[in-house]
Amino acid sequence: MQKQTIGYTSPLDTLVAVAKRLSLYEKGQQLSSEDFFDQYSWGHLGDEALYVEWANDYRHYLALRQDLEELLVQRQD
Repeated sequence: MQKQTIGYTSPLDTLVAVAKRLSLYEKGQQLSSEDFFDQYSWGHLGDEALYVEWANDYRHYLALRQDLEELLVQRQD
């Protein structure tokens, strides 16, 4: 499978794109990303490509959200 790299103009655009992908996973699997990631982290799910991609997207989402929150706090100071 060939991966495609997409560039975004801002961290917020990236966060929105990742959140949209997470929403697709959640609808398809009838499970929230948070619940999925908890189960995945504990080894209750396999290492199927879908799960690995979902877990990576969720980690990316969490990191982006933290970065944006830190930027907002800095701008308030």
